[in-house]
Amino acid sequence: MRDILTILKETKALLTDDHFVYTSGKHGSVYINKDIIYTHTERASEVGLMFAKRTQDLDIDVVAAPALGGIVLSQWTAFHLSKLKGHEIQSVYTEKTVDRDQIFTRGYDEIVKGRKVLVIEDLVTTGGSVKKVVGSVTSARGSVVSIGVMVDRSPLDNPASDDSLGAPFFALGRLPVELYDADTCPLCKKNIMINSSVGHGGKFLASKK
Repeated sequence: MRDILTILKETKALLTDDHFVYTSGKHGSVYINKDIIYTHTERASEVGLMFAKRTQDLDIDVVAAPALGGIVLSQWTAFHLSKLKGHEIQSVYTEKTVDRDQIFTRGYDEIVKGRKVLVIEDLVTTGGSVKKVVGSVTSARGSVVSIGVMVDRSPLDNPASDDSLGAPFFALGRLPVELYDADTCPLCKKNIMINSSVGHGGKFLASKK
């Protein structure tokens, strides 16, 4: 099976040497345009199979992920886990609230209740979204058996871990990035134009007008 970073490069999802604004509001020079991967269904399926093979020996009933992109990964991972295990593994997702929490709707909390859950996410930098999903699983009285992410982008000085995320953690690939606060960003100081096509650069620039 191929390396996840190879897939990112093939689909032109890995962008480097530019100026990006991330979901957290931090700035940096590397961006993974994960939404591009989901347009390539064979590649998205391959990523789901990677997750499934990494977790096929775990006792898992349900795969959960945060919307939106996580829905695709949750579906493919549950599909391949079902094939590998020989019985159905269900797929659910959380949705973002106005206060940026991640909660189960549509009765999915009842599917999670009393069951063993694999939480997956496409990327982790600060771990905020993942921890919210873990919290929702716990609130629904489910048990998180593992957390898997497609790419771990957490900084070297504050890496994602079992302790920081709240459950056993693994990543299909590692691509640490340097994160900068907007007011101390060296890219801003060098007047390198912010990319407004991907990420949250457009919103950041609009907020400065």
